[in-house]
Amino acid sequence: MRKIHLLAAGIAATTLLAGCMTYDPYTGEKQVSKTTAGAAIGAGIAAIGAYIDNRDDDRRQRTERILKAAGVGAIAGGAVGNYMDRQEAKLRAQLEGTGVRVVREGDNITLVMPGNITFDTAKVDIKPDFTGVLDSVVLVVKEFDKTVLEVAGHTDSDGTDSANLTLSQGRANSVANYLRGKGVKPERLTTVGYGEARPVADNGTAEGKALNRRVELTLLPVTE
Repeated sequence: MRKIHLLAAGIAATTLLAGCMTYDPYTGEKQVSKTTAGAAIGAGIAAIGAYIDNRDDDRRQRTERILKAAGVGAIAGGAVGNYMDRQEAKLRAQLEGTGVRVVREGDNITLVMPGNITFDTAKVDIKPDFTGVLDSVVLVVKEFDKTVLEVAGHTDSDGTDSANLTLSQGRANSVANYLRGKGVKPERLTTVGYGEARPVADNGTAEGKALNRRVELTLLPVTE
């Protein structure tokens, strides 16, 4: 029976395999090859799975359900790094200059989409100027189909908790619906709204709030 293993993703997550980082998320400078790291991940996957159970069990269970439903082909453990390397390179080429950051953590890739370029204030409709960027994402994720995609919405701390949760979920849904409409298999997509619960910067400053208002699209490999 095929087992599916996941690594925690997102820029707010703790790095599980720091030595496997390929690019610095801010400079884009390549640091360590993923090809060798893929084999190491395969060897240590049991320990990683236990770590995920403790740190983010809800997310792991949700994503595993999607993985099983997707029915996409799995990647052999030792080939995961190379597969995600190639996908990352294409995403960086497609998204250069768009304002979207490509963040690599372990064998997961997260696209960080700032709120100022994706949505108008307090709105859940994607800005027309941003659809071309999403089209570039679609080209890559359809080519590399041995992944599932989690779309997560985040807000700053302004407003009520319930309003922020609703807004973040609505924005995640909008991005996922757009991807589906462009031919990404629905079974590969899952959405979640975190509201203000997962900040990446200080909500006490305007700059921090701007960083916290974001949508993250995380690509997780399906592995044997």
